[in-house]
Amino acid sequence: MNVSLASVGEAIWVLGIVAWYVIRYSFERRAKRARIVKDKNSLLDKVGLASALFGLAIFPVFYVISGIPEAADFPVHLWTVILGGGIFLSALVLFRITHKSLGKNWSITLQIREQHCLVRTGPYALVRHPMYTSFLLMVSGQFFLLANWFVGLLGLLGFAILFFLRVDKEEEMMLDKFGQQYRSYMGTSKRIIPFVY
Repeated sequence: MNVSLASVGEAIWVLGIVAWYVIRYSFERRAKRARIVKDKNSLLDKVGLASALFGLAIFPVFYVISGIPEAADFPVHLWTVILGGGIFLSALVLFRITHKSLGKNWSITLQIREQHCLVRTGPYALVRHPMYTSFLLMVSGQFFLLANWFVGLLGLLGFAILFFLRVDKEEEMMLDKFGQQYRSYMGTSKRIIPFVY
């Protein structure tokens, strides 16, 4: 493995994770000001969040610090670092735009806030769950930046567990809250990949 390029990829990934946290923290503080009127937080929701945290942050940090599992490394090239950095940057941009579009409607868990409204603008005009789209982009960027099959697949698994444990419950909550308005929205939008799924 080319150590200098690998180090650049790892540094970009670390900066990306820090930027992700800064974006999340500022919006989390603002969202807490709006009163919660419905909370469907559950053990499965916590399992999904923990899986994503482990696959997208905790284990990759362990890998960056230790290099374990080195046997799963693949060759780093300039193009993989550039591609990974570009994908990760696009994930951060979408992540921020998604938070901004949601405003005080946003919540880290399955919650409906006071004066919750259905957002169909910005990235929500294309997909119903663009935050998950940003996580999928993060996973893809992580794969190229950290150049390790195990870390990449673990990130994908963490994302998949979170997504499949939560997305149906989120849509059920939106249907309960917005009824036919949300059902109509479901008919004109995809879940996380525009025009595909």
